[in-house]
Amino acid sequence: MMIDILNWQTASKKRKDEIFKRSALNIADTIPQVAPWMDRVKAEGDDALLSYIQEFDDPDFSLECLRISDQEIKAAYDQVDPQTFAAIAKQVELSRTFQEKQMDSTELMLLESVPGVLTGKRVSPVDSVGLYIPAGSAPLPTVMQVLGTAAKSAGVERIIACFPPQGRLPEMLVAADLAGVDELYAVGGVAAIAAMAYGTETIAPVCKIVGPGSIYVQAAKSFVRDDVAIDMIAGPSEGLMIADERANPAYLAADILAKAEHDPNAAGVLVTWSQELAEKTKQEIERLYETLSRKEIIKASLQKYCSIIFVADLEEAIAFSNDYSPEHLEVLVEDPIPLLARLRNAGSIFLGDYAPIAVGDYASGTNHVLPTGIWPKTASPVSVRTFQKESEVQYLTREGLGNLQEVVQRISDVEGLDAHRLSVDIRFSS
Repeated sequence: MMIDILNWQTASKKRKDEIFKRSALNIADTIPQVAPWMDRVKAEGDDALLSYIQEFDDPDFSLECLRISDQEIKAAYDQVDPQTFAAIAKQVELSRTFQEKQMDSTELMLLESVPGVLTGKRVSPVDSVGLYIPAGSAPLPTVMQVLGTAAKSAGVERIIACFPPQGRLPEMLVAADLAGVDELYAVGGVAAIAAMAYGTETIAPVCKIVGPGSIYVQAAKSFVRDDVAIDMIAGPSEGLMIADERANPAYLAADILAKAEHDPNAAGVLVTWSQELAEKTKQEIERLYETLSRKEIIKASLQKYCSIIFVADLEEAIAFSNDYSPEHLEVLVEDPIPLLARLRNAGSIFLGDYAPIAVGDYASGTNHVLPTGIWPKTASPVSVRTFQKESEVQYLTREGLGNLQEVVQRISDVEGLDAHRLSVDIRFSS
């Protein structure tokens, strides 16, 4: 059986739990494997990075190869196929346009709430960020450009990126350069997170670490979160599709397979109230599977957290989606836009028959580093705002403070914090 069809009304609780929980990252079990390397990089710096890379990635690696030189980046432009270069440049252009439209104004705005009291906020970029770019089973220059572009658009002064040595491809370097990344390092996994958090002789530490990665990378991010800010803890890729009886089963099959090829723990789930569509989609999955290259990964994924869910109607499909809270949500129904207000929990939403998740990954300009698992219920995608922060601002005249003096007096008395009251009253005692 390539993929199962579940009648949600009669499915077992065990299978329902598997679908909903999917590959919930068990960070606690992974931390003991991660912690020794984190401590070692913190204590030994570059020497620990070298040991890690030689053990897990390249036994012949030398420290001279750790930082990607300007000459290597320049040479990469000549090694990238011109059409591929044009595609990467277009990606960066679209990403930058999307990010800049989202950016909060950095101009200081003060509004008078009561006479003599001006309040507002100031938006400023994070001083420095470290981007983690996976390059395990498949190097991802798309992740490089979309994170780098968002950080650059936000005005971050220093942007570095780390990726495993096998990701040292000309496309990766060109994507980084076009996006505005300042420093590139060929180190991945746990060691990369430790280096960006604590610093080594070669890699200066950053203020915030952003990016997807394996369970070990996520555990490492969790380990350092008391020392450096992180974006989120994210699991393997996942996509949910809501489809009516008129949807094309070949489209749905291809979209499920696109999720499945990411990782054996990825999730591609179709929810429909058409039994015929469910059956035809399953047949299309089995047919299209034979044409693809990553068969082993796809097969493992299809049999684990992927499924075709048969529900009673559209209402049940929407309820399922909101409860599932997918990283990616496709809506392939006759008129999808009116449903948008009712679809509350999703990292990124794709409306219509011609909006596959892959276009968000590669071409639309939206950011595809998204919350997974339960996180879409409360968290947002990585964006330009991820690389910005706010400071609240207030300016008061003597008149303004006088207008608020009684409020401070009363509330400080209730809370028993008389020094708070004193700090206001003393300004009127002379």
